Amino acid sequence: MTDTKKLSKRDFLRTAGMATAATGASALAAPAVLGQSPIKWRLQTYAGAALAEHVIKPAIDSFNKVANGDMVIELYTADQLVPTGELFRAMQAGTIDAVQSDEDSMAAPVDVSVFGGYFPFATRYSLDVPVLFNQYGLKEIWEEAYSEVENVTWLSAGSWDPCHFNTTKPIRSLEDLKGLRVYTFPTAGRFLTQFGVIPVNIPYEDAEVAVQTGELDGMAWSGITEDYTVGWANVTKYFLTNNITGAWIGSFFANTERWNEVPDHLKELFRLTMDSSHYYRQWWYWGGEANLRVNGDKLELTSIPDSEWNQVVKAAETFWEEIAAESDRSKRVVEILRKYAGVMEKAGPPYRCA
Repeated sequence: MTDTKKLSKRDFLRTAGMATAATGASALAAPAVLGQSPIKWRLQTYAGAALAEHVIKPAIDSFNKVANGDMVIELYTADQLVPTGELFRAMQAGTIDAVQSDEDSMAAPVDVSVFGGYFPFATRYSLDVPVLFNQYGLKEIWEEAYSEVENVTWLSAGSWDPCHFNTTKPIRSLEDLKGLRVYTFPTAGRFLTQFGVIPVNIPYEDAEVAVQTGELDGMAWSGITEDYTVGWANVTKYFLTNNITGAWIGSFFANTERWNEVPDHLKELFRLTMDSSHYYRQWWYWGGEANLRVNGDKLELTSIPDSEWNQVVKAAETFWEEIAAESDRSKRVVEILRKYAGVMEKAGPPYRCA
């Protein structure tokens, strides 16, 4: 018969330590134990409070519920902690832990930042964005670009709404664009200046008041869904049905040190959360754009004839050439956009309609 002996506290701890080591990496993914402080993140979105209710808050609320106390994400809206233009640097420094934004708005120091937000005529529909990233190689190019940036991890890209003008003055020809002072994104503004548009850079929350005071003639910042959601339809009168691109490209980012501290099971939960956010925006914008064009009662719809608007489409081809010349990586992105557009055109309806 084997002798039994009582384990000392030291023996017990040594045995437990050996068992923990044997479990390997799986132990790192174990849930937080009772009394352990949860991981806390501060995430700031580019969106104001009314818009954030749709483009990110439902997903973050779900994350916090499913994380069950292991991790808590505090959500902040546009300019609440830091100005949007400083988001990238603040995340890199660890002032905030994560960001939802386009690269263009927050001046991300990568050559692909010009393609974030509204790159002229890069997309026709919102589904173009996930296809370009997941099937045509943009995901790998973005990962490559951000691997060269210290302490920031790019996590995922998704689509938002198309880019239209909503203004206090009607637009029915290219001539009507001349002299218009609009709130828009940096690259979109850079492209539109050739048609006489004057881009104005102000904080997001100031745009509505700037229209009321006459500082702005309107916005080229969103589709009609956001115009109604955030209140811009209350201060402008007209909505131009021509758009300069079919979907905004936005992304989620995290401070690399903070991301690496997150256990694998919570990383996977956050990936599912980002996908949930991408999915919500797909149906919310798609349904909203059509519904408010038909049933909205605040904005009068105007259009520039296709024969004239084609000048803008043609100008985008030259703009793409200019951007492609800026770096090898930009050239590769433009090549992908061209290849994708060619496939969609050959596929015909419903992928592309005349």
